[in-house]
Amino acid sequence: MNDDKRRFWKTLLEASTVPLNVVAATFVGLAIGYGLDRLFGTSPYLTFIFLILGIIAGFRELYRFARSQQNGDDKNK
Repeated sequence: MNDDKRRFWKTLLEASTVPLNVVAATFVGLAIGYGLDRLFGTSPYLTFIFLILGIIAGFRELYRFARSQQNGDDKNK
């Protein structure tokens, strides 16, 4: 396999993990918030706060991936 194909498949595999990371971060934030709400009896406040933090974390990962791809494209030119 030549370098272009190898780079293509590597990028494709990395890109395929981005949606999983966004969803996973969202659900982890939701689960932490729900668990803390049950523990402290503050429902639904912590669930909402940690859900928002999870969504932010997921999209931050998406942004990091996009920046790394942009930087990689700049280096190849």
